[in-house]
Amino acid sequence: MRIHNKWLLPAIAVMAAVGCSKKIDEAYLNPNAETVKPIEQLLPGLIDNMTCSYTPAAGTNYGTTNDGLYFGKYIQFWTTNTANNQYDLMGGAIGNSDLLGSVWAMHYYGQGQNLNRVVEWGTEQEKWDYVGVAHAIRAWGWLTLTSVYGEAILKEAFNTSQRVFNYDSQEEIYAEVRRVAHLALENLNRTDGNVSKENLAIGDKLFYQGDVEKWKKFVYAVLARSFNHMSNKADYKPDSVIKYCDLAINDNVDNAYARFTNAGPVGTYHFWGPQRSNFGAQRQTDFVANLMTGQNETFNGVMDPRAWYILQSNPNGTFTGLRIAQSATSLAVNDRPNGFWGQRFDSTVAPANDSRAKYVFRNGPLYPIITAAEVQFMKAEALYHKSEKAAALVAYERGIELSMNMLATDFATNVPSDKLLTPSMISDYLNEPTIVPAVADFNLSHIMMQKYIAMYGYGVIETWVDMRRYNYTDTEEGTARQVYTGFELPSTFYVNNLGEPVYRARPRYNSEYLYNIEALQKVGGLDLNYHTKKMWFSEP
Repeated sequence: MRIHNKWLLPAIAVMAAVGCSKKIDEAYLNPNAETVKPIEQLLPGLIDNMTCSYTPAAGTNYGTTNDGLYFGKYIQFWTTNTANNQYDLMGGAIGNSDLLGSVWAMHYYGQGQNLNRVVEWGTEQEKWDYVGVAHAIRAWGWLTLTSVYGEAILKEAFNTSQRVFNYDSQEEIYAEVRRVAHLALENLNRTDGNVSKENLAIGDKLFYQGDVEKWKKFVYAVLARSFNHMSNKADYKPDSVIKYCDLAINDNVDNAYARFTNAGPVGTYHFWGPQRSNFGAQRQTDFVANLMTGQNETFNGVMDPRAWYILQSNPNGTFTGLRIAQSATSLAVNDRPNGFWGQRFDSTVAPANDSRAKYVFRNGPLYPIITAAEVQFMKAEALYHKSEKAAALVAYERGIELSMNMLATDFATNVPSDKLLTPSMISDYLNEPTIVPAVADFNLSHIMMQKYIAMYGYGVIETWVDMRRYNYTDTEEGTARQVYTGFELPSTFYVNNLGEPVYRARPRYNSEYLYNIEALQKVGGLDLNYHTKKMWFSEP
């Protein structure tokens, strides 16, 4: 009995422990254990991250619009209503700030493993449409990431067995964009297995509503962007730009719009709207105001009717803007532009509603990710570089028309009734020789400046890519004509710039500058002026 008791008691103890452990495991699941979730529930968060996430699982304020608020200052979409703001002076993030790290967090954390799971589980479940959409978002994410930061973590990304990660070249990341884009197309073209438009629409409710044909056009637009970025390279392929533009979004009904329900939790409102109260200090610049009121040399004397849709007037009822990084004292009080929510110049307080806000500055606007107008301007630029100016002019004019029709159809809220765009107004604008000149008078500045207008507000990162390709103030080759006519760099740069304009953002502080120092050192990420280092795509 003693011998049996010797082994019996431990055995009872083990059995009790096993039973107890089982109950604990059932009651408190291991958060690190993989649990298959419906991919229909994962996809909305991935799409949400394209603008600005607001969920515990996908992070808060990760996406393009948080960083875009600051990048928009670099390209003079807007400026702060007080002088010498750090970002108005083209400064980068400093200290332990996570500013300008939201796109990094979006790609690696907010989308990151969540997107990988959609691919993995979607493959197991033969939901090829979900797999294709996930790859489409990943291709767009890689391109957006490298457009902002340059070198980034590619080969070792998402490896959960590592704590530090090496950086890869921008050239390698562009190759990955194209590889993943073609994977997206391969899966989106599949009709076997459990492909279903109705089921895809469950996870894709606020983007393309399950329409894989539109997702394919989105992917082609991402491919077109990736080749368009290479215009400074010796192996630039304008024919590839044109090819993918022709396959991409060519009509406004196919525009890639993020949507907001505009009700309930904070995250259902747009990051730039008054409900979120993040955009109160921003004011339109004199560069865009002059461009659209005909005071810029390129479109001299022609008032752009789109101004009533995307800009705010001043108390005098005219359109003016603030010079970048300058105080408002150069403008009379009633000439100072109202804020984007319609509030007076000196007010940064969000109004109770968006009844005076317009365009993408409302609480729940359609927020463009890629549009047909952008695609046509990419095509026009590629044709122009091929010296096919007549064809470039056709694409250019089509880009303007698409831009105006998009505003008329989707962004007419709070536009005065007598300023609403009509077909005759659009026709009159396009018949202006200053706007659509003869082929002999057509130049690169026309294309890039109209693209700037068409993408004003929403196309922050892509416009920043364009301006860096032309080093902000370059002249067109063989001429003395500045591509972005009238654009001036700040008279004084932020002190950390050491006299140079900004070309990139530093990676996110709370991952890279705390845990990945050695990798940062290899790419110069600890240099005070790292943000002024030119991008691979912008170099010859």
